[in-house]
Amino acid sequence: MVAWLSWSCGKDGAYTLGLRPDVIGLFTTVSTGRVPVHGVPRELVEAQASALGLPLHVVELPWPCPNAEYERRTGAALAAARATGADTIVYGDLFLADIRAYRERTLAGTGLTPEFPLWGRPTGPLAREMIAAGLRAVVVSVDPARVPAGLAGHAFDEEFLAALPDGVDPCGENGEFHTFVTDGPGFRTPVPVAVTGSGERDGMVVAELSPRP
Repeated sequence: MVAWLSWSCGKDGAYTLGLRPDVIGLFTTVSTGRVPVHGVPRELVEAQASALGLPLHVVELPWPCPNAEYERRTGAALAAARATGADTIVYGDLFLADIRAYRERTLAGTGLTPEFPLWGRPTGPLAREMIAAGLRAVVVSVDPARVPAGLAGHAFDEEFLAALPDGVDPCGENGEFHTFVTDGPGFRTPVPVAVTGSGERDGMVVAELSPRP
């Protein structure tokens, strides 16, 4: 198999990548210069790809972006993956069945097979397994209705997991928080960043990151 990985700069995708040596490329979406939801600047995602030694295919999205336009543009990225010889698209999804079903519908008829290596894994043990494996990440956004706003900018580590309120998924699979990976399995070099402040974007508290020499 030859695979591309759906990349949003976070821990689930990065840990999935460490399990899949057949990945030859990454693809991500960017809107107004940032990865949607995570709010991470494009240059930092490009730095991740460089540190991983993998090409990054960036899908530029307008804002706002109707679903039909989203599917047209991501469809072009999938066609590019197929043209490079890929036959598989790998996702880091954990348990949201509606998202998995959407991805499967999107790939139907494209010649690409979706795969979900982390699917169904218990997220508490999985989060700790990521940390123990050497994955290093910064919590870049939190939903303040479910996670204390002060945790934006915190390292994704045991201390962070211990600070999560009851009912919050340890991997943030329900959208409680999102991460930016700075190092881990597959990284040739770290991607050091500094947290320079925080703000509100689309209802989330977002930690502003900048490259650190």
